[in-house]
Amino acid sequence: MRAGRLLSLLLLLQTRGHMTATELARELEVSVRTVYRDVEALSSAGVPVYADRGPAGGYRLLDGYRTRLNGLTAEEASSLFLAALPGPAAELGLAEVAAAAELKMLAALPPEPRSHASRMRRRFLLDVPGWYRDADEVPWLGPVSDAVWEERWLRMVYRRWGPAEVEREVRPYGLVLKGGSWYMIAAPRDAEPRTYRVSRIVTAQVLPARFTRPAGFDLADFWSEYAAGFKERMYGFEALVRLAPGAEGLLRVTVGNRPVDAALEAAEPPGADGWRVLRLPVESVRHAGWLLLRMGADVEVLGPPELREQMTEAVARLAALYGIRPAPLAR
Repeated sequence: MRAGRLLSLLLLLQTRGHMTATELARELEVSVRTVYRDVEALSSAGVPVYADRGPAGGYRLLDGYRTRLNGLTAEEASSLFLAALPGPAAELGLAEVAAAAELKMLAALPPEPRSHASRMRRRFLLDVPGWYRDADEVPWLGPVSDAVWEERWLRMVYRRWGPAEVEREVRPYGLVLKGGSWYMIAAPRDAEPRTYRVSRIVTAQVLPARFTRPAGFDLADFWSEYAAGFKERMYGFEALVRLAPGAEGLLRVTVGNRPVDAALEAAEPPGADGWRVLRLPVESVRHAGWLLLRMGADVEVLGPPELREQMTEAVARLAALYGIRPAPLAR
């Protein structure tokens, strides 16, 4: 365990150049005191680790020092090949580069990790888009990725929901692939970063002017906060329903695990007939009606009135379509 941690510490200093004891402790998930002991152990082993004193102090390696002890295990090497996504690489124009890198990595690995990685590639495949849904068409992904990489301003015509087309000049900070869709994180002039769906970009032009990325901006942190906020914004409406006994599984398939679990956790115990009343988070009245109709007679909408009216009208239209009169609900 300690040998692996010492190697990780050495590689962190090699790749980042300078790190404080607190930063190393956070990366390695150990105490600062443990970092002190590990640095002393590396120094005793002949590794030229130097401490910089003062408020901006920390640790660094002697300039020019490099280690070849990359130490990839079989599992680590396999995870790299599992993470390789040929589709997104091709969309970014990196298909040939990715294939060449994979070939070089395989050639550089010792026999055991190489064999393990090859088996992983033959047995596992990541297919990003969901069922019954094609990946977005992204004709402007190339210019967008160039602007991200070169830190240049991007002028684009963007199709907002509505639909309405607007022209924007933005500073593109990064790209995220989510569920088969590409998203650009970019900041318009005098505004905070926003999320743009790349498939909705109508035209794009990389401008000569460069921009400076904010020092504290972290793409992974931004996306994590955005995704959490999106889920909260997504479920901004509440439906009051009665759920039949044993229909929890069907409701999860229909509405989703997260809102159903939240509703079940807050619900009172079932009544004598086994039915239970839930306050179900949903997106909107119209969307809730569309989803809950798929439940058939396993759910009854109690409120709000506009949702119950929507369900009543839908059931009446179905009854007329099939030439029957709906029977009264059993209570």
